[in-house]
Amino acid sequence: MSPSVSRPQQKRPKEPAAPKVPTSLSVARLPEHDLEDDRTYRSMAFTGIDLSNRDAEIADFEGCRLVDTGFAGTRLQRAGFVDVEFERCDLSTMAARMTTVQRSRVSSSRLTGTAWTECAFRDVLFDACRADLAGFRFSTFTGTVFRDCSMPEADFQNADLRGVRFERCDLTRAQFSQAQMDGARFADCTLVGISGVTSLKGATVRSQDAQGLLYVLAGAMGITIEE
Repeated sequence: MSPSVSRPQQKRPKEPAAPKVPTSLSVARLPEHDLEDDRTYRSMAFTGIDLSNRDAEIADFEGCRLVDTGFAGTRLQRAGFVDVEFERCDLSTMAARMTTVQRSRVSSSRLTGTAWTECAFRDVLFDACRADLAGFRFSTFTGTVFRDCSMPEADFQNADLRGVRFERCDLTRAQFSQAQMDGARFADCTLVGISGVTSLKGATVRSQDAQGLLYVLAGAMGITIEE
């Protein structure tokens, strides 16, 4: 009788820290709680509120829940989102610069054409979001996960994506030029036509996902593949 061989259990990837949102929240209303410069919104519930096409600098959200809230076309400078839950929010074409997002969750939201430039993301989960043409150039990600997101033509140029996980995401024609990718992981993702494929050095890609990289890698190396 051959001795049994114990196999080491595969360690489950660590999830981003969950937002610490208080149980009791004050109800936000317009115009009293409109988006303004140098203002802090703490322990508040924004539901069905339109904050689109605003201009704000140093606006901070702490311990807030935002549901069906619109930021479309809004421009933020040095804003902060800490312990914030976004659910079914419209962040399309929003432009954020030097903004911090920490211990937050963005779920079932629209980020089409949004631009996060020189921003910092720490312990953030993007879940089931539509983020086509979204831009994250020169941004830094720590402990961040993109899960079940549609992200064709997303732009991560010069971003720090070390340790980031992409799970079941459509990244068709996404841009990764000059990105830092050590420890990044791609699982069950569509990677057809991505740009900056050589920047994926140090990343882990599942075998079935790697098939989509074949033609991109060949093109980067000057190899012609014939049928």
